[in-house]
Amino acid sequence: MIFVTGGTGLIGSFLLRELRARGLEVRALHRGPVPTAAAPGVDWVAGDLLDATLLASVISPDVTHVFHCAGLVSYAPQDEDALLQVNVEGTAAVVDACLARPGIRLGYVSSVAALGPPPAAPEEAQDPAAVRLVDETATWDLGASHPAYATSKYLAELEVWRGAAEGLSAIIVNPSVVLGPGDWHRSSTRLLRYAHDEHRFYTRGLLNFVDVRDVVAHLLRLTLELPPRPTAERYILNGGACLLGDFLAQVAQALGRRPPTVAVPDWAAEIIWRLEHGRSLLTGARPLITRDTARAGRQRIEYDARKAQQATGLGFRPLTETIAWVAQELKTN
Repeated sequence: MIFVTGGTGLIGSFLLRELRARGLEVRALHRGPVPTAAAPGVDWVAGDLLDATLLASVISPDVTHVFHCAGLVSYAPQDEDALLQVNVEGTAAVVDACLARPGIRLGYVSSVAALGPPPAAPEEAQDPAAVRLVDETATWDLGASHPAYATSKYLAELEVWRGAAEGLSAIIVNPSVVLGPGDWHRSSTRLLRYAHDEHRFYTRGLLNFVDVRDVVAHLLRLTLELPPRPTAERYILNGGACLLGDFLAQVAQALGRRPPTVAVPDWAAEIIWRLEHGRSLLTGARPLITRDTARAGRQRIEYDARKAQQATGLGFRPLTETIAWVAQELKTN
């Protein structure tokens, strides 16, 4: 028996389909309604990640592997407390439940955000456009300012490392922006909706991306197929990087929509997020752009996924293939 959290999310839903396609018995935790297109044959359990009693019962003695895919992705200031509850406390609860069942192997879906930005390189001052490569050896800068989402994923990883120190067999994957045909109102799929809605503006950021099918393939290979390692390991999952404007243009073209044409300079983005912050305070509505999203991508970073490729022997799909697939799926659904 395999237990999965976050089975209604983008990564979790594709993971469930693949697990069931392999003929494996799967139990999955959900909070809202089970989607009509969910993988057949899954034993769904309604409940909350913070319910330790429930986790102790669903992670039963017959469970051999746990995939913790559940998590909150948000850059809105209103969600800072929820991020700590869901991402940190929820992960701690899953780790504790796994530790109560010796022999379980945990696959945890983190994020490249948990790596934190690298320190400025000397050559960056001379060439601001220089791209820096970040790998799994990156260390979290405790003295730097981090988005609340990134902090929550970093702290959640610490819970997994804590579990590993207590004897839990675990692997961590750190995907970049995950692309796939999911809910347009959630997570990274909102980027596709932005292109579909023909917005005119875009920022000059750099987008690191990975196909959801590749995330699932690497996660399964690392967790189910490769022998456990003496200690926990983390693996960056990233298919490449491109300018955000180029990405939105390709998505718009694939969907038959008008691409954005106006690049927002950094100074304008700084003004816009402040205005949005004021509007959200006055109205209670969520800001369309926040300080963190306005500044995302300004640092020219590309995430190095060679460790995962060497461990699994698997590659990553090119962006053109992923966009064509996603556009077709969204059109037909």
